[in-house]
Amino acid sequence: MTDIAGRQPAVTRSAPPRHALAFGGAIAAIGAGAIVAATVPSNLMMTLLTQAVISAILATGVGFLIRQNGVVSFGHAAFYGIACYAIALAMRHGAVQAELAIVLALVLPPALAFLLGLVIVRIPGVAFSMLTLAVGQACYEFAMKARQVTGGEDGFSVSLPPSLFGIPTALFQDPRSMFLVSWSALVLIMLALAVTAASPFGRLTVAIRENEERARFIGYRTTLPRALVLTLSAFVTAIAGVLFTLYNAFVSPDVLHWSQSGSALIMAIIGGPRLIWGPALGAIIFFFAKDLAGDATEHWQGIIGVILIVVMFMLPVGIGGALTRLWQRRRTP
Repeated sequence: MTDIAGRQPAVTRSAPPRHALAFGGAIAAIGAGAIVAATVPSNLMMTLLTQAVISAILATGVGFLIRQNGVVSFGHAAFYGIACYAIALAMRHGAVQAELAIVLALVLPPALAFLLGLVIVRIPGVAFSMLTLAVGQACYEFAMKARQVTGGEDGFSVSLPPSLFGIPTALFQDPRSMFLVSWSALVLIMLALAVTAASPFGRLTVAIRENEERARFIGYRTTLPRALVLTLSAFVTAIAGVLFTLYNAFVSPDVLHWSQSGSALIMAIIGGPRLIWGPALGAIIFFFAKDLAGDATEHWQGIIGVILIVVMFMLPVGIGGALTRLWQRRRTP
């Protein structure tokens, strides 16, 4: 077929689907993680990276709640710690097999979050944050007081079996292999959250975040979607708790303390909570800043505080948001 001038029309190639590009990017990211695990010579550096990636998963859960619901949680340490103690107590008392304990650790925090969410997501702003803080501190106080069950302030070691799901347990406690496991989990979580955010459900929750009253006016129920976002956020946090327990083989009430939630929130703010990958970037920056500042002074919290203040005033969209805007400006003529 030719046009009026007798020329062949140009063949238009359709762009690959966005989900296919995202999946290809996830595979590439996992491959990059494998290269890092194979090439970094220092075990100390790999230990730091593994801890940073596990914390990045926790921060990603907190950041997703901010992104979709527009609320701040100071109680995600409860979901994180419940996952840790679910595995630890099951192993300590031999109540269930280790694999079932891990499944319970992934189910209990989201179930609790859903039941709580049906009530507390109706409460806006600071009141929501304070309620999540109260729930988290209640769990912390229980872990501190119930010494016969939780070991109290001292905590206790977790006796893991030789293998889990057919995988040698030693792999989960080696920094290189555990880094690859945690990194792969982080990449897949971010891929799943990005697909969820781009789905009709994700767009609905953003619309509710922007104007809940208008969403109700046009016929949408807003409580259930907001509760489901909290549930999904808690599930991501529970994954971080499971990985933490498998790697450290030790739990204490510190995993339930409000400072755990506060650190995750700081990571999300530094990286940029409106981006799926922003909190993970913030976690990496937080851990390396903490390590460098800790070598220089014992008052490293003050340095982290200064970084947080600078980011909030100079880069309100976070470091990840600033990098995204810079990239878009470079691509735009």
